[in-house]
Amino acid sequence: MAQWSPSFFKVHQVYQVAPPQGTTTSATLPLTFFDLLWLRLPSTERLYFYQFQNPTISFFDSILPNLKRSLELTLQHFFPLAGNITWPQHSPIPTITYIAGQDSVSLTVSESHEDFNHLCSNLCQVSKFQPLVPRLSISDDKASLLALQVTFFPNSGFCIGITTHHAAFDGNCSTMFMKAWAYTCSKISQTPSMSSWSLPENLTPIFDRSAVKDPKGIAELYANTWLNFGGENNRNLKILETNTEARTEVVKGVFELKPSQIQKLKQYAKSNNLEAKVSTFTVTSSYLLHCLVKAEEPECKKVAFLFNVDCRSRLEPPLGASYFGNCVAIPLILVEKERIEGNDGFLNALKVITEVLYDLENNENGVLNGAENYMLMVQSVVGEGSRLYSPSGSPWFGVYGVDFGFGRPKRVDVASVNKTASFSLSEGSNVDGGIEIGLALDKNHMEAFAALFHREIETF
Repeated sequence: MAQWSPSFFKVHQVYQVAPPQGTTTSATLPLTFFDLLWLRLPSTERLYFYQFQNPTISFFDSILPNLKRSLELTLQHFFPLAGNITWPQHSPIPTITYIAGQDSVSLTVSESHEDFNHLCSNLCQVSKFQPLVPRLSISDDKASLLALQVTFFPNSGFCIGITTHHAAFDGNCSTMFMKAWAYTCSKISQTPSMSSWSLPENLTPIFDRSAVKDPKGIAELYANTWLNFGGENNRNLKILETNTEARTEVVKGVFELKPSQIQKLKQYAKSNNLEAKVSTFTVTSSYLLHCLVKAEEPECKKVAFLFNVDCRSRLEPPLGASYFGNCVAIPLILVEKERIEGNDGFLNALKVITEVLYDLENNENGVLNGAENYMLMVQSVVGEGSRLYSPSGSPWFGVYGVDFGFGRPKRVDVASVNKTASFSLSEGSNVDGGIEIGLALDKNHMEAFAALFHREIETF
């Protein structure tokens, strides 16, 4: 019998999973200006690793059927995710279109003999994650919203990969969907005979796009910008290729700021007369920016920091917490590189981030003041060659709470940051209130960053 190598990888089956027949109706949802901003920008990829030390037959006979059945039932509530983004010639704005009885979600089932524990470790080659990431189906005139993949590691565990089209929903919604799927799967495990049930209110999506008010016509402005990007009347839905440098030996590193370290950063800020309100997010982001710029030494005069601010509760009128779609403002900070990499780099970064957040929260024109300029703002920063940093995810999503009935994830990895050389944020996997950070850098920069990350905080 032939021996399988540690890098053995096999796709067993690709399923097309749809809501149970007769449970949904066809629907069309217009994209809002929140959605349109991301129309051709890279998709979001996340990997959930679960420990499961049973043989192959147990996985295929018990776990996989429950995952597949619970996905069907979950899609009753999230049926637009089985549809596609299209941009008809007669429509000024792209739409999400779901056709009942025809549309479905791709679920790939695969097997890998990679070292499961190595993939869940704090340092791993980026190339080892790529086979685990599902691919969206995207052509010139149609783009799927969701792709899923379950990869089994014999006698070790399995990984659930999710790739989402960013123009359909944000990270908050992606996590809501995963929690709803996990909730349904755990119910099936407890009561296999049940065929349907309601989701808790916090996991029940609201798809009403009319709730997003757009008195300034920002959606049409964004749509026209995309129409004129890459040619006149350009309705192409292909996602833009990520423009990253050719890097060798790229590795993924996972780091954690413990609660005591976060508190230390906050106290250091206060002791230096930083009067603006500091938060876990602002001190974490500022510390990462300082360490990253110092480690990478990018060849530019300025660095930019673009981050997301959830607007659901900040709009007038506010949206429900379960609104399912993009709903984030994207403040952007541009600052001289030398200010961030110097000895006072942490404090300088913290000052500009807290000032922008203060203005955002207290602007008399609301949290969306200046939103009509978002696309031009990002394009101008990228065009002038500044190094752009942007966090993905949030500690408040609760990704380590996605339990399908087999226990908490051992590791949750945001694979999409592997392409952008930025970083991800989540709550710590140890349930202690810490912050977990994931980033991909070439080997030399990763070594420099790791040394700085552990050393710099000791000087505060």
